[in-house]
Amino acid sequence: MSATDPLDTLDDAQAAAAFRRLVRHLRHRSDAQNIDLMGLSGFCRNCLADWIRDAGYPGEKAEARELIHGMPASEWKKTQAAATPEQLARMEESVKKNAPAH
Repeated sequence: MSATDPLDTLDDAQAAAAFRRLVRHLRHRSDAQNIDLMGLSGFCRNCLADWIRDAGYPGEKAEARELIHGMPASEWKKTQAAATPEQLARMEESVKKNAPAH
C-alpha cells in the first residue's frame, strides 16, 4: 500500500459498514469453504479474525474467530469439509502471491 492509496481517503464509517457487510455475507455463505477462499484469494475468515486483532481488537484468537464466524470455532469447524490435497496445493500457491503484511 502506497502513501497515496485512494483507499486511505475512504471514511472509517463507510469502511466499517463494508467490512461488516463482507463478514455477514461470509457467514451466510458457509458453503464457501475457508480452504477454497484461501485457494482463490489467499485469505479466509480466519485471516479476517487475525486482521481485526492486528488492528487492535482486544480479544483472544478464539474470540476474534467467533466474532467473524458468528459462532464458536468448534461449531464452525463442523460446517467445513476436510481439505483435499488439491485444495491444500491451491492454497499454498495462492498464499505465495500475498503481499507482505504491513
